[in-house]
Amino acid sequence: MGRPRQPEDAKLIIGILAKNKKLFDDVEEFFIDAFGAIDYRSEILPFDYTDYYKKEMGETLSRKFVSFKKLIRPGDLAKIKLRTNSIEEKFAAEKEGAVRRLINIDPGYITDAKLVLATTKDYSHRIYLRKGIYAEVTLAWRKGGFQALDWTYPDYRTREYIDILNRMRDSYAKQTKGISKKD
Repeated sequence: MGRPRQPEDAKLIIGILAKNKKLFDDVEEFFIDAFGAIDYRSEILPFDYTDYYKKEMGETLSRKFVSFKKLIRPGDLAKIKLRTNSIEEKFAAEKEGAVRRLINIDPGYITDAKLVLATTKDYSHRIYLRKGIYAEVTLAWRKGGFQALDWTYPDYRTREYIDILNRMRDSYAKQTKGISKKD
């Protein structure tokens, strides 16, 4: 019989989407207050993989990733997603009688085996956590790098994103020192 045990701590990562590039810097202050020191910032990348956010956030969106020095407990992901949702609300603006997000914040975590993202949307491959928050394994670590799964978002399938996330995973491995960089 297996015995329950506490999972290893994980590396908190956040993907940010915004139209106004100044918002990337502005939101980092909230992140540092909420989650501690940032240990990695990606370049700002063009985001043109879907029109999903166009109506609410406009065109010509950009993406940036950050990760944090302090490791988290994987069980805290729902609480973190609720916190990032409240940060999105702080940056929201009223336009044409509706409140619209100016920034989209997607938290997740990296372990030696996977990238997990939090979401408010249920689907067949997502697991309910609590308080309306679900989790999905978005990338799996195989053969020395992250690999896409059937449901992985198109942007997370790109070499550019995978390279960034592999670097974050390498940082996690150095932090925990017991994780092999191999399979």
